[in-house]
Order: sequence, then structure tokens, then C-alpha cells
Amino acid sequence: MADKNLFTDRVKITIKSGDGGDGMNSFKSFKGKPACGPDGGDGGNGGNVYIQADGSVSDLLSFRYTSKYFAGDGERGGSNKCFGKFGQDVVIKVPLGTVVKDFESGAVIADMFEDGEKKLIQEGGRGGKGNVRFTTSRRHAPNFAQKGEKTEPHVLVLELKVIADVGIIGFPNVGKSTLLSKISAAKPKIANYHFTTLSPNLGVVKYYDNSFVAADIPGLIEGAADGAGLGHDFLRHIERTRMLVHVIDISGTEGRDPVEDFKKINLELKGYSEKLAALPQIIALNKCDVFGAEENAKIFKKKYGKKYKICPITAVSGEGTEELISSIFGTLSSLPAVSRMEIDEDFTYRKSGNLGFEIYLDGDVYVVVGDLVDMLCRNVVLNDPDSMAYFQKIIREKGVISKLKEMGIKENDTVSIGDVEFDFIP
Repeated sequence: MADKNLFTDRVKITIKSGDGGDGMNSFKSFKGKPACGPDGGDGGNGGNVYIQADGSVSDLLSFRYTSKYFAGDGERGGSNKCFGKFGQDVVIKVPLGTVVKDFESGAVIADMFEDGEKKLIQEGGRGGKGNVRFTTSRRHAPNFAQKGEKTEPHVLVLELKVIADVGIIGFPNVGKSTLLSKISAAKPKIANYHFTTLSPNLGVVKYYDNSFVAADIPGLIEGAADGAGLGHDFLRHIERTRMLVHVIDISGTEGRDPVEDFKKINLELKGYSEKLAALPQIIALNKCDVFGAEENAKIFKKKYGKKYKICPITAVSGEGTEELISSIFGTLSSLPAVSRMEIDEDFTYRKSGNLGFEIYLDGDVYVVVGDLVDMLCRNVVLNDPDSMAYFQKIIREKGVISKLKEMGIKENDTVSIGDVEFDFIP
């Protein structure tokens, strides 16, 4: 069984909006009068699939146990012109900062940024029209109804990217969680061993009348950009931060070289994303109270002091953290606010019945119905030659003519499309 305490920030789920209900083919009947005209109602629309941002949800753990989200199908239309019941919608609640992608194409569909924000992901199929909707001045008793639109299942990728102004980064056990606990009200788990933190911790840092959100990003290791350890899981959370605080263990008590540590982490940032590597950084030299730290700090400042703002701190006691907060806020004040990811506005999940058609033989008349017909009725102007040329082109391209020939239509047989009737000429 999966560990319930494991932080989950990337999952795949399958969604499907509801199919539209079929229209009803029905005729009124009274005692002594078995057929008094059509009265079949329309089918109900299928349910939609929505995704909603919920501030009370912290990660994507629940999706590891429930990965299929199917909306309800619309019900079939009834007699006496009764509409079928609409299918039930599905609302999938996700944490703030969740990016929704189409698995097959990688297109970004949504970035759930604000609490309560709701996004339509897949629309339900439309219900089919009942036979009463196909009556015309010449067709009084249509003996057919339209089927509902069908929808297809799709796979989504949900990725949680923490929304924070500042990302606190560095190797494991350098004091990131301790620093966050000192500068904010956050209470992360802290212990003297590697990988105490297995998920990002957020804290609100007060600065006079202002504030900013800082995120303790779990320890990166060499090879993280290539997926080593939990590399990609950690790195994706830094992507939307405005700046970085790079915590360095300047004491070198674990036998590490502070300069080499700084180089390695920055190489991982660059290997993952050039944009990430270009974020402004403030360096926090931690554990300055340990013997040997002063000498290491001189070496570090000599190498990087001109390019970066460097703040010596002792996170355990809080020494130097006020100066660090002031430097962070000074940098943030010149940077743009945290922004959403750019989404693919043109992306949509097409329904399988999109611009489909069906042909019924009503007596000696071939009747074409469906979404294709609805579209043509909206767009074709009958007394305009160019519009009629478009009409003829579309019904050929969409296979209407081929289907009529398959059904055995002959020259001068009558074809009905919407309110238009014409003689078939091959």
C-alpha cells in the first residue's frame, strides 16, 4: 500500500464528460386515435467536467487512489415533448498552483491560481433532438429522432507548482527549514539528518506593513535536473517563484566545500531551466557561529561578493535574519508579481459527434440530420450563390453525398437538409 504521508505533486487522471441522451421518436395517441402527431422530446445534455482550485487541499494525494472522473450521461427524451434529464457534472478539486495539462499533447489547459477558481475542462455531449423537432410544413410525421453526442475519455496530467514569492534552496541539511521557521510562523519538521523535508513548506514573512510568501524547497542533490533523487519533483516548485534565497552551509562541518556546493546547485537549476537559472538570488551563508565559518565566508565573498548580495546568518539563533529579510524585500520590490503560466487558449476537447450527421429514409425522402446540419443552417444563406457553393462543398467533404450513394439514392430523389429540400443530381 502507498505511504499516505508521501507528498504527491504530479499525477495522471482520466476524465470523460457525459454523453448526450438520445432524442425520442414518439407519437401522441388517444383512445380511438392511435397516431396524432409526433411528440418526442429532446435528450438531456451530458454532464461537464470542471476543475476547481481549493485552498483547503494541500497536495494531490487523493488522486493516487481515485484516478477516473466520469460525468453523468444525459437521459433519453420522453414522450409528450418531455426533455431528458441532464447528466451530473463532475467538479475535481485541486490545490492552488495546480497546472492542468493534456497528457497526449502536453498542452497547458489551465493554471489553477486563485481559491475558488473554476475551469470547464470538457463539455458534455449535447442531447439529440426528438422527432417533434423535425416537423416541417411538408413533413408532418417524421419517424426518426437524433442521437445524442458521444464524448471520449482523455488523460490529464496535474502538476502542483507552489505559488511563492521566494524559493529557499540549497543542499540537504544546510538549514533551510530552520531559516523558514525563524523568519515566518511556519513550523516545518527539523532534524539533523538529510532529507528531513520531503515536501515544500510555505511561510508568510512579515516586513513592517508588507509581507511575502517564502517556500522551503526540499534539498536538491547533484543530478537533480536529470531526475536524480527527487530532482524534478523539487525543481518544479521553484519555477513560479520570483527570486531565490540560496542557503549555503559555510561552516563546512560535513566535509563539503561551500563554493563547490553553490556551483553544483546552480548547474542543476540551469540544467532544468534557463529561466530558473536566471532568477535573482540572494546568498545566505548559514552556520556562521561554527568554528571555521569566518575563514570560509571570506573566501566565498571574495569569489561571489561582486555578483551576488551575500548575507551571513545563523538560522538557529536568528542572527542576521533581519538583514536577510530586508534584502529579500528590497529585491522583491523591483520584480513583477507571481504570474500564471501561459495556457493554450485554442485547446479544446472535441466531442466525437462533432459535425457528425445521420441520414434517415422518411418515405421516399432522404433526411439528413445532426450537428453538421445545425452548422449549415446557421451559416448558409439560400439566395446567395457563394453561400450555396460553400454548402455543396461541405456536404461533399463531410461525406454526405457518399453516404447517400451508399444508401442507393437515385437521380432526382428528394434530399432534405434542415429546412431545405432539393432534388439529388449526381
